[in-house]
Amino acid sequence: MPIRIRLRAPNGQHTLSLDDNAAVSDLLSSISNATGLPLFDLKWNFPPQPLDPALYGLSTLLKDTDLKLNGAQIIVIAIATGDPSEKKAEEEAQAAQQSQSAPLSLKRKQASVLKDTPEVHVPDRGGTMVLRVMPDDNSCMFRALGSAVLTDTLDSMTELRSLVAQAIQRDPDMYNEAVLQRAPDDYCKWISYSDSWGGGIELSILSQEFDIEIASINVQDLRVDRFNEGKKKRCILVYSGIHYDTIAFVPSGSSTYDPENDIKLFDTQDDVMLEAARQLCGELKKQHYFTDTQKFDIKCNTCGWQGAGERGAVKHAEETGHTDFGEAN
Repeated sequence: MPIRIRLRAPNGQHTLSLDDNAAVSDLLSSISNATGLPLFDLKWNFPPQPLDPALYGLSTLLKDTDLKLNGAQIIVIAIATGDPSEKKAEEEAQAAQQSQSAPLSLKRKQASVLKDTPEVHVPDRGGTMVLRVMPDDNSCMFRALGSAVLTDTLDSMTELRSLVAQAIQRDPDMYNEAVLQRAPDDYCKWISYSDSWGGGIELSILSQEFDIEIASINVQDLRVDRFNEGKKKRCILVYSGIHYDTIAFVPSGSSTYDPENDIKLFDTQDDVMLEAARQLCGELKKQHYFTDTQKFDIKCNTCGWQGAGERGAVKHAEETGHTDFGEAN
């Protein structure tokens, strides 16, 4: 089965079709041929994250990596070579980056909210793993993490957003415009707003700020993404497409409905706890507690436009500047 990939590059949009046995080197060569760029950076996913297939080895078959490329959209960003003929391409690439303003605001519909929250008993640890559901707002990730690392969760959104902005300002080489998809000062201003959605960049920064590992479990495929591995303590978040919740452990003898005795930081060597969290996410998956951002019906809360999937929302945002979207009923 061929691997089909959509490219957004300075010279326009392209569709690549690669053989099932294509290697990483074939992918990079095809991108270079389609875009006319000898050097480039790649971004993908939502919000856009860096992609470097070469890390898997140039001879590695794409099907042997964990990259789910079939049907993916990849942003190609030109890198200057010093050749004057490349200057225009670089300028066009910068303009393309600026057109991708902030990560979109996406709100799930009420049908996505759980009616019955599953629990997983962990007899080896003497307690029960539960899901603590966060409010449906664009601060759910900050709320979920803040409930684990801060004593006053009411201020978690403001405090954690401020920590992210400070970290970006401290290290402009690491958090540059190519990584953030906008000027660092603009990103810092944007992430400070209460309705700006946090994602992978924020999780990476905050895991380092609190010197913990953050394990984010994706309900749709039960994948575990780890940020800042190798630390002593771990916080476990649940990612359901456009929403974050947090995992808590309730010791035996305490009510699972009362968060007063919740434990939300775990030993990173305790795989029993992590597996129990994945089991809980498996139960959530059975209840379809996730949003497939590639396929779900979406509407623009600004003008009423409706379309399909994250890609449709990104295209509409580029054409109109609108960034407030939600699941269509």
